[in-house]
Amino acid sequence: MAKTNDAAVIAVGVTDNHKSAIRSKKIGFTNLSERIMKYIFTVCGITAVACVLMITIYMIISGAPAIGKIGIIDFLFGDTWYAKKEQFGILPLILTSFFGTFGAIVIGVPIGLLTAVFLSELAPKALRNFVKPAVELLAGIPSVIYGLLGANLVKPLMYSIEEIIYANDPGHQFTGGANLASAIVVLAIMILPTIINISENALNSVPNDYREASCGLGATKIQTIFKVVIPAAKSGIASGVVLGVGRAIGEAMAIILVAGNSANMPELFSSVKFLTTGVVAEFPYSSGLHREALFAVGLVLFVFIMIINLILNGILKKGGKKEKTAKRAGKA
Repeated sequence: MAKTNDAAVIAVGVTDNHKSAIRSKKIGFTNLSERIMKYIFTVCGITAVACVLMITIYMIISGAPAIGKIGIIDFLFGDTWYAKKEQFGILPLILTSFFGTFGAIVIGVPIGLLTAVFLSELAPKALRNFVKPAVELLAGIPSVIYGLLGANLVKPLMYSIEEIIYANDPGHQFTGGANLASAIVVLAIMILPTIINISENALNSVPNDYREASCGLGATKIQTIFKVVIPAAKSGIASGVVLGVGRAIGEAMAIILVAGNSANMPELFSSVKFLTTGVVAEFPYSSGLHREALFAVGLVLFVFIMIINLILNGILKKGGKKEKTAKRAGKA
């Protein structure tokens, strides 16, 4: 019996040692995999930052010489872009990009937000399952397809409106629908999927307790949506607007087909040239100072986008701080 007990004890000890060895190996493997993944994440983060720095440095090196040759005042505030005479004033392009983006936001944000509210709060499940994939499909359509649709559908409509408005104005130069108004409509359609998807996700993330508390206090469904749900989701909605602005500012292929590509001061029914379309249209045949000027246009566009993103992100951060302060005050 004693020998049997001793053997059992020895067997148990061997088993425990074996299990401990296995655990040690697992812990060692886990620690190794953790270190490897940490290094991978670090490398990915450094790569992202390095890409931004390389793009920034390249744009400055490529664009700054032209600004120096032309003169920063003449370049930024000149109103004539004529490559043959080496006149490179980009004020019309800057203003066109600004007003075109602003117009697209004015049209696209209300439509996108209300569509997101419908999908999140009001749509029956069957209808939502039909509309949601359609919105997601819009996001996957190539830019050039939007441009072709705009050229064949939006331009004739805008030309009809232009003919009605300027019927008695002999001094107006008709554009055939290739004007700023057409560009704004196309851009507004293009930013809809971004705004709708992000805004819907933000609305869905609002706790149901907010809705139930509002309805319990006697508010209607619509009052709850506009007074409770949308304010609670405003940070996410603002993020969607930021991404929509980025999409509108950086678009070129669709706009070049509907804007007219003339460097005029922006008017709703005049042919115009955006910063992006100017580069795309003229770069293939440019050379010398002309090509350097196009790189300088790209540099201005890059700085323009960075400034807008910094401003909007600053607004979002301030809004987030106010929300946290309000929540803390409510808890207190």
